[in-house]
Amino acid sequence: MRWNKYKHALKVFLAVSLVSGAVQADVIVEENITYGRGGDAELKLDIARPEGDGPFPAIVFIHGGGWYQGTRQGYRGQIVEAARRGYVAATISYRLMKFDEAKKETTTATPNFPAQIHDAKASIRWLRANADKYDVDPERIGVTGGSAGGHLSLLVGLTDASSDLEGDGGNPAQSSRVQAVVNVFGPTDMAECYETSSVAWIFRLFMGGTPDETGETYKAASPITYASADDPPILTLHGDRDALVPIAQATTLDERMKSSGARHTLMIFEGQGHGFGGEHAIKSAGAMWSFFDQHLKPKSSAK
Repeated sequence: MRWNKYKHALKVFLAVSLVSGAVQADVIVEENITYGRGGDAELKLDIARPEGDGPFPAIVFIHGGGWYQGTRQGYRGQIVEAARRGYVAATISYRLMKFDEAKKETTTATPNFPAQIHDAKASIRWLRANADKYDVDPERIGVTGGSAGGHLSLLVGLTDASSDLEGDGGNPAQSSRVQAVVNVFGPTDMAECYETSSVAWIFRLFMGGTPDETGETYKAASPITYASADDPPILTLHGDRDALVPIAQATTLDERMKSSGARHTLMIFEGQGHGFGGEHAIKSAGAMWSFFDQHLKPKSSAK
């Protein structure tokens, strides 16, 4: 699947995920908030929250785009919908790779891994540091994203402060741990994905080389490296005809998570590629909201 087809499929998924029938409330939206620093750059997010008395559970949305494109604005509709459903929700920007696309097969890119996961973790720490201001329950935070955003969401969920992936983006006294993850067709074994993906060049740029050249980086960037029994519950949504991130990435994660005693649910969408359309998009969006309600909302308020 070409990237323009992926973008269209993702737009369909995002659109149908806004179909509501859940909690309705007035929503407060604030944009262009600085949540940390990445290198010399300020890191920005947009946040939406319900009016009324909190604290509310929270969800952080991480956009995809191969770690080199995409914007946080693509999830703006979803954070508003999340707020209507009773969540504080943020969509974040993070540092993206820059390179000469005309020379993508031979060039290098900066910043590459681990800058992006450093930024994602900084957003979780910022949310906890500002929990009182934004009516966030710091013990009920989830994260989600698609493709590259799914990969970063998994790393946020599966790694802790001892993994050397925390970074120095701000609020070091706060934890970046989350309580639930929804991974939408994110890579899980970076070396295997390099070998099987139709866009192997992206993985080479992101990892700074091939698996033979930078094997330890591939391992450090692979969510399957960190599976353990104390991981938060994870839902993975994946199409069985995905050429960019093959379905084996999801089944390998499922096997590794379950063998380690971790909680993992895998939903496979037959006939779907790197993005979902039609009834599959509706089903996947419903599964995401139900999963977050189950794991982030108090039992008396989950709907």
